[in-house]
Amino acid sequence: MNGGGPAAAMQIGASVGIVAVISLRIMATLWTTTAERSWRSALDRYDAVVGAQGVARLPELDRWYRAELPAIVAARQPSHVTLPELVRLAEWKMARGVWRAPNLVLVRSNAPGAVVETSAAALAAAPHPTGPISALAKLKGVGPATASAVASAFAPSVYPFFDELVAAQVPALGVVAWTLGYYARYADALRARAVALGGRWTPVMVERALWSNAGGKAGRALSG
Repeated sequence: MNGGGPAAAMQIGASVGIVAVISLRIMATLWTTTAERSWRSALDRYDAVVGAQGVARLPELDRWYRAELPAIVAARQPSHVTLPELVRLAEWKMARGVWRAPNLVLVRSNAPGAVVETSAAALAAAPHPTGPISALAKLKGVGPATASAVASAFAPSVYPFFDELVAAQVPALGVVAWTLGYYARYADALRARAVALGGRWTPVMVERALWSNAGGKAGRALSG
């Protein structure tokens, strides 16, 4: 048997193209509906999508970030994160998104005391829309996305994690910009959608549903 030849290659290419179009349509249609069932379905697929990324440590890191870290931070007085937690959180963010080794080196270079002091002051600024994000960004290697991950673990009803795949599904936000102003608009949009969905929906749940809906970074690679 041969490899299928040009006709088979064309058929495979057409199939990939169809899947990509379907993927883009799915991404576009979730934001345009407030049907709770559609959003719940996307959220329920989150664990499966995490597993489908093909990143060895991501499922473990994601479970830690979602199920353990919030309770740990909340139990402290004042609430804060430690340097090992900040490093692990940055590893989660990069495993779920884009791995940037030099940035991780910078995060690790922070003084342990500075991380505790800075994060405590930052979380004390909640629920200011950008105060915690701005304060956390004073740490080395911490930008709006990593800062939002810390704030999200502390106050999921206020701060969604800043993810470009999620932002790309909200047409009104435009091109993603890693700035405080853009994050403020992003968080506002996700908070409004959580209110529209009702029940126990939070901005964090909205973010995870949209990330799941996109298929994570693996889904982006396919649709691209």
